Amino acid sequence: MHRKIAVLITCFNRKEKSVHCLKQLFSNVPQNIELKVFLVDDGSTDGTSEAISSEFPQVRIIQGTGSLYWNRGMHLAWKTATDEGSFDYFMLLNDDTFLNDDALEELLYCADATQNKAVISAAFCSATTGEFSYGAKDNKGKSVIPNGQVTTCFYINGNCMLIPNAVYQKVGILDPIYPHAIGDFDYGHRAMAKGFNLVTTRNYIGTCEPNEKLPTWCYGDIPFKKRVASLYSPLGNSHPKYYFVYTKRHFGIKKAVWHYFTIHLRLLIPGLWKT
Repeated sequence: MHRKIAVLITCFNRKEKSVHCLKQLFSNVPQNIELKVFLVDDGSTDGTSEAISSEFPQVRIIQGTGSLYWNRGMHLAWKTATDEGSFDYFMLLNDDTFLNDDALEELLYCADATQNKAVISAAFCSATTGEFSYGAKDNKGKSVIPNGQVTTCFYINGNCMLIPNAVYQKVGILDPIYPHAIGDFDYGHRAMAKGFNLVTTRNYIGTCEPNEKLPTWCYGDIPFKKRVASLYSPLGNSHPKYYFVYTKRHFGIKKAVWHYFTIHLRLLIPGLWKT
């Protein structure tokens, strides 16, 4: 069966990783799969676009504004893909995430196993330790470790996700209200609200190194002014405004208010939490 996949990538000043990510993606594409890559270069100054254009002329490069970050960059890539063609699947892929040779086959196996009625969140491990790094979590926030079976989950990570067209038709694309983080979690809950499942792959399908540290605002040895700037930066991961929107939308106003309070409490007194 011929399948057409739109691969969505956002990058910024990680030329070597971006190129390596694409090399891994294109290294072993099954004959029945057609890939079209839509890559947003959000203002890179390290020659990312030039390097990709030279080595992968088939990649559709979209120039960002320099202030899109991850979620809004992915939103632009996804919107561009839907404007330019029709696809059986949409695949979100981070440029620091490197796929194994059988990654596409595993993702499509999971899609078939769920009759294309689920969002597939890929599981990744560290190349150095072999331990889980990114993927899905259960409803208690615990990582879902691959166990050889297609496993239901509750939170999905956007390092690599496969969205069948049937899901896209009812759920749409990422919500651009979120600049950087949260958009992947939000999409998963939107999909569940429409009656779709979230699942993770049977095996690790590649490698991605985990972030070793929490955001700057979580550390008491950082000056308070810098902690505030970190929290309210698009890269802060728990920006109070956007986390409030996400939590209220999916868990209710009480939980949204509670998280808004505890985020700021941690900002004021980081020592109450382990780092």
